Amino acid sequence: MKTILKVVVGSQAHGLATPESDFDYRGVFVVPTTEILSLGNTKRQTSWNEGKNDDTSWEIGHFLFLATKCNPTILETFLAPGVNVFNQAQESDPVLREYGQELRSLFPFIWNSTDVANAFVGYGLNQRKKFLEDKDNRANKYAAAYLRTLYNAHELLTTGQFTVRIIDTEIGKKVKAFKEGDYTIGEVIEVCYHWQKKVYEALNSKPRKQSQLAPVNNFLLKIRKEFWE
Repeated sequence: MKTILKVVVGSQAHGLATPESDFDYRGVFVVPTTEILSLGNTKRQTSWNEGKNDDTSWEIGHFLFLATKCNPTILETFLAPGVNVFNQAQESDPVLREYGQELRSLFPFIWNSTDVANAFVGYGLNQRKKFLEDKDNRANKYAAAYLRTLYNAHELLTTGQFTVRIIDTEIGKKVKAFKEGDYTIGEVIEVCYHWQKKVYEALNSKPRKQSQLAPVNNFLLKIRKEFWE
């Protein structure tokens, strides 16, 4: 199993960290092709370590499949700030770094307008549910994530990219206020509903972008050949 990409996400990447904030990581790894094709294969698709610092990684095939569904967490992994995870043994193998950069370059081909709107709004509504339930006594976190996700969807549909460092955007101060508990329930619902409407307005305002999967498939095939064993 070799890691080709690892990034920082969460409050550290969003520009919302406090001295007490931990670090959350997301990554992409490759399982040798011989293992995938072996009889009785039970290859790992996800690696998850939860502790003070959460660290979740996906096998490249599973990662790209989720990316074609425009999963917000997966799409953020393409754009989030990277971290150096290459040990001394891997340092002499530039292939790993090159594949990580090539994976990032697939972002414009992966996403499509319809799935972005549906997946991001769906994710946002899930955050709203947790916010209203005050799940794990973390309502502030879910309020901020609700707004951030909808804004990112609008950005992506209108510009083709979205801002991971949300503090630098026009809604940065509002997201920060939500995370710090400076809100009313009605305000959170009203502001987020406004951005949800803007997401669908953006979706319907111009021809819908389609995914272009040929470059994605070509990349995956190249990975499988390169990482045969």
